[in-house]
Amino acid sequence: MTFSTEIKNEISKLEYTKLEAISELSAIVRNSSDIYPYIKVITENNAIARRIYKMFKDLYDITPTITIRQRYSFNKGINYILEIKKKNKEILNDLSIIDSDNNLCIPKTYLINDEELLRAYLRGLFIVSGSINDPKTSRYHLEFIINDKEYANYVSGLLNSYKLNSKVIKREKKYMVYIKEAEKISDYLRIIKAYNAVMYFEDIRIYRDHVNMTNRLNNCEQANIDKIFLTSSRQIKDIEKLEKYDIIDLLDDKLKEVIKYRLKYREVSLQELSDIMTKETGVKITKSGLNHRFRKIREIITNIENK
Repeated sequence: MTFSTEIKNEISKLEYTKLEAISELSAIVRNSSDIYPYIKVITENNAIARRIYKMFKDLYDITPTITIRQRYSFNKGINYILEIKKKNKEILNDLSIIDSDNNLCIPKTYLINDEELLRAYLRGLFIVSGSINDPKTSRYHLEFIINDKEYANYVSGLLNSYKLNSKVIKREKKYMVYIKEAEKISDYLRIIKAYNAVMYFEDIRIYRDHVNMTNRLNNCEQANIDKIFLTSSRQIKDIEKLEKYDIIDLLDDKLKEVIKYRLKYREVSLQELSDIMTKETGVKITKSGLNHRFRKIREIITNIENK
């Protein structure tokens, strides 16, 4: 069972008021059905089919005809087809699916004029057109597949009323409204009252964030080790060039001293070398002081090679 299916099963068990049922059913019919010559809703989920059946019965006192049909496409399974052949015009007007010219329209504001109704509408939207990647996968992704651009922008606006940062892109002949941020996807699950899904999503997200933080720290540590190695290697190569040119004896005592300690402690960082020299010589020497001495050595080699 996919994560999306688990969410849909969870929210299909939620109780609803009559007004919430109208809002939720409006999103369901608008996004999952043929409405001519009669309303036909198709879903792959048994729990959703039962919920839609009950809503039509509770709201309009009608009994949808249910047909179960085997799918033979790549995604094999069963389709539940609910057909409503009575009160179609009344239902479509009540759910604000069509306008006075019988064309699909943007829903009227009475469907979403308080927070519970808006939540119900967004819940119905997810039930029939939404999907969320399991947070165990490599990327966070929530999407809704919408038939037309105007309605896709409307849906994006509803989501963004909660500051979910949704975006719209065209995908083949349809439009996709999507959210990529893990925190925003978790917020959406909370909005539609999928609380079990929220807890699962957050547990996985926290674990992944912990693993990612550990990996980042390990990467930083490795990068620091690599940097220390490269710096030390470059300094030792400079010292080897001084030996090649046979000029170490001509250097001042401070440079001779830093050469001695670098050759003795080849793998330590400048800070560690600073601490070692301070302890062993009894004379305080800072990391920047060491850096200055190695720069002087580099300048000497550069001058020799230029000549």
